[in-house]
Amino acid sequence: MNRKIALIGAGNIGGVLAQQICINQLGECVLFDVVEGVPQGKALDILAGLPVVRSNAKIKGTNDYKDIEGSDVVIITAGIPRKPGMTREDLLDKNVGVIKQVAANVKQQAPNAFVIVISNPLDAMVYTFQKISGFPTNKVCGMAGVLDSARFCAFVALEMNIAVTDVEATVLGGHGDTMVPLPRLCKVKGKPLTEVLSAEKISKIVERTKKAGGEVIELLKTGSAFVSPALSALTMAESYLKDQKRVLPCAAYLNGEYGIKGYYIGVPAVIGAGGIEKVVELKLNPDEQKLLDTSLQAVKSLVDQIHL
Repeated sequence: MNRKIALIGAGNIGGVLAQQICINQLGECVLFDVVEGVPQGKALDILAGLPVVRSNAKIKGTNDYKDIEGSDVVIITAGIPRKPGMTREDLLDKNVGVIKQVAANVKQQAPNAFVIVISNPLDAMVYTFQKISGFPTNKVCGMAGVLDSARFCAFVALEMNIAVTDVEATVLGGHGDTMVPLPRLCKVKGKPLTEVLSAEKISKIVERTKKAGGEVIELLKTGSAFVSPALSALTMAESYLKDQKRVLPCAAYLNGEYGIKGYYIGVPAVIGAGGIEKVVELKLNPDEQKLLDTSLQAVKSLVDQIHL
């Protein structure tokens, strides 16, 4: 069965996503943007490179929402990216307006899609999309935990000079400075991180993980991270399209899990053909639960500022 994947936003993240979708032949790719020429130009560039990698994928760039009709997956990157000195929260008002428009159009053209939101501030944007679209909560999620957990893994591997594939990590909470990396549950070659690194070094890695997005922005100066977010969202889309039922940390809607109800926040979840099929509840100690509750308050504060 041919799958159709729509990308809303043809910026840096959208471009990497389109490239990877076509190279991996995950399905027909539609790259949408409101700026004329940008999605068409990127699509043409990717199309011209596909013979090199022997891919028969189809890709189209467009400014017309009608072209996303019937999409199986919709990945949303549209919105204003962060710049140096900005927090994710600074983007709230502008990007709420963008997501409202996107949600209305996706609802009309692709009402059965599985939707992955990348736009910041992420947890609030996922909430906004679901409320405006009216989609089932299990068909809407946010890309955050996969990325934050990958950053945690990368920094541990860098510190220990080992392969990233030897590190397993999970990060919970909102996609911001209150996110909750879990050193106790991080494994390095099967051993707990707390047994192989000092508390001081772990603390530095945790803080770097929390600030990793800002670190990239300060270095780039003209934009924000785009390769790692795209690869993270792609992993989620693939798990849905192939019914892999992988446990992936993402911004999922909670209905009592972790003592939280009615909000989207980062937790491990099973992603399969049914969308978010199950939220996996980890046994947190009191300190970890307190950190998650603090992160929830930050998410609530953003949601309370949204006027739908």
